[in-house]
Amino acid sequence: MSRRLLVVGGSDAGISAGLRARELDPGAQVTVVVADDYPNYSICGIPYHVSGEVQPWQSLAHRSSADLAAAGLTLRLGTRVTGIDVAGQGVSVIGPDGAPDVLGYDELVVGTGARPAVPAIDGVGGPEGLGPADGLHLLHTIDDMHALTAALTDRPVREALIVGAGYIGVEMAEALVARGIATTVAQRPAEVLATVDAELGALVRAEMEAHGVEVLTGAAVTGVTRAEDARIAVTAAGRSERAFDLVLVVAGVRPDVQLLVDAGARTGAGGAVVVDETMATGLPHVWAAGDCVVTHHRLAGVTWLPLGTTAHKQGRVAGANAVGGHARFAGSVGTQVVKVFDLVAARTGLLEHEAVAAGFRPVTTQSTLDDHKAYYPGAQPITIRVTADADTGRLLGAQLVGRLGSEVAKRVDVYATALFSAMTVDAIADLDLAYTPPLGSPWDAVQLAAQAWSREHRPPRTVAPSAALA
Repeated sequence: MSRRLLVVGGSDAGISAGLRARELDPGAQVTVVVADDYPNYSICGIPYHVSGEVQPWQSLAHRSSADLAAAGLTLRLGTRVTGIDVAGQGVSVIGPDGAPDVLGYDELVVGTGARPAVPAIDGVGGPEGLGPADGLHLLHTIDDMHALTAALTDRPVREALIVGAGYIGVEMAEALVARGIATTVAQRPAEVLATVDAELGALVRAEMEAHGVEVLTGAAVTGVTRAEDARIAVTAAGRSERAFDLVLVVAGVRPDVQLLVDAGARTGAGGAVVVDETMATGLPHVWAAGDCVVTHHRLAGVTWLPLGTTAHKQGRVAGANAVGGHARFAGSVGTQVVKVFDLVAARTGLLEHEAVAAGFRPVTTQSTLDDHKAYYPGAQPITIRVTADADTGRLLGAQLVGRLGSEVAKRVDVYATALFSAMTVDAIADLDLAYTPPLGSPWDAVQLAAQAWSREHRPPRTVAPSAALA
């Protein structure tokens, strides 16, 4: 009898699990339960549809429903899972017609992902709070995207406020500016992009301001109300009240774990569900992957790190093991990159304070280097911060900010590969990297920044003259 695999969640982890299961066991009956009507859509691509760069919106689908069906997946769209019966190996659902049903399984993979983190703002949330009809939006799903684009199209939006300056916040600032909207970004921390050090966050903020974005840091939004002119009046700590035509709240995410917790799963770092390297939850025949579960970080141990790249890998492992495989999740080093107007910011590994928490003795050196030979026209600076252990010289992390076209993403990948291999900073100088004057230097910026760290923190010992030369 063919194995019945049930997958809950139609995003990165769930679809990766289903596809991998079918690759390894073409006879498996794989059913994917999706709460909405958009399986395998790129949530990361939403800002580029809002900006108008990606059209039509269906282009955001990694694969169409027909593609998934051709790969052997049975989709149950618009179907909400209400509970897991672990002992009975069944999942309770409510279909698009509102009718309840129970789906049986031999193995279950849960990839419920994350949900928006809504900060404590008076007037947001609850039955009396403002919502899309008032011009206040969250942005996490394709339906959220449709609601936002409709609001931008159906009525004049001259001024908008974005609450939150993480990746989605800065990307959405660019998207709204592209639509000709006067855009303000407000956040509680003292600098944008808390995923990089403040020295590099300041470069990103300057880029945003150069493109007309008003950036308010250290500005915690505390309340929103409906103004008399139908706009939204916003109050922030230490700031005067201001009114906007539209407010977008993108203040991060939290793991969506209630389904698994109700079934008896344990939670750990970040409130995410605990899984081992096989993506097993500890519940019989139940696997989980993606933003709803913890992540093994190769430097920091068990943490929670919601990234699409990680979700794809974990889903692939869960799907393989659900059909009898022996796959292991190799771990993450937290490699991330974001484009902000004409700037690119990237990081991999640990920041200093994270490295301290992980038990290292980190020190950091910042360098600014040309992206290619200065004599070839168009050379642009890349600012690189290298963090390594003071005792061993082991690379612990790297952060880069450079102009679009300076291959920042690929250069951070070099550091990520070094981290994955537990290389020292000195060993990076031995890497055989590509060189041609329009694209790089004999010593690439990656290597020059590593050498700068070594000069500052591990100066070469003085070599004593030999007896023959004495």
